[in-house]
Amino acid sequence: MTTEHFQKLQNMYLNANFNTQLYESTECSIEFEKATISLGISDKYFHALGAIHGSVYFKLLDDAAFFAVNSIVTDVFVLTTSFNINLIRPANSGKITAVGTVRFKSRNLFVAESTLVNEAGKEIAFGTGNFAKSKFELSPEIGYK
Repeated sequence: MTTEHFQKLQNMYLNANFNTQLYESTECSIEFEKATISLGISDKYFHALGAIHGSVYFKLLDDAAFFAVNSIVTDVFVLTTSFNINLIRPANSGKITAVGTVRFKSRNLFVAESTLVNEAGKEIAFGTGNFAKSKFELSPEIGYK
């Protein structure tokens, strides 16, 4: 693993259409077996009760775990095969941060977990996912540049 690989993964995340269209203030840092993704909270992410919708929690948790795994897979894009989340408390202001780490790795299966915390460092959600290698090469065509 090299810092160049980590930087290309960060670029792929930050420049993905979904992220540039949906999120206003996102930060991403990737290192060996770990990824950190932060998001500034906006009311456009809120459900009717004035807190972040669970889909935003899911996306940040899945993305952090995904990129933790792809940090150690240098040839192909990985895929989420399952992901479970637990929502603990609401968030409606400040910045939230997801940290993903690799828990298990084998030739064909990776398990990663992620934790989502608010600005005060309180855990607001956590998740665990299974990931597998795809047949799609990491290439500039998919944003790996």
